Amino acid sequence: MADSTENEAGEDEVKRRFREALERKRAASANRGRSGNGAGKVKGVHERADHQRQFRRKSG
Repeated sequence: MADSTENEAGEDEVKRRFREALERKRAASANRGRSGNGAGKVKGVHERADHQRQFRRKSG
């Protein structure tokens, strides 16, 4: 029985740590602005393309 209580206590500890990490992640994403440090790397997603992309098969 001592092993099962230690196992449950260990699982509770792991769950608590995951919950805290998730709360930190949510807080960080809530504080991040659109133009701030957390802005996406893709710029101009909806811009009009001047040309059509050509995909060529590599020969050789």
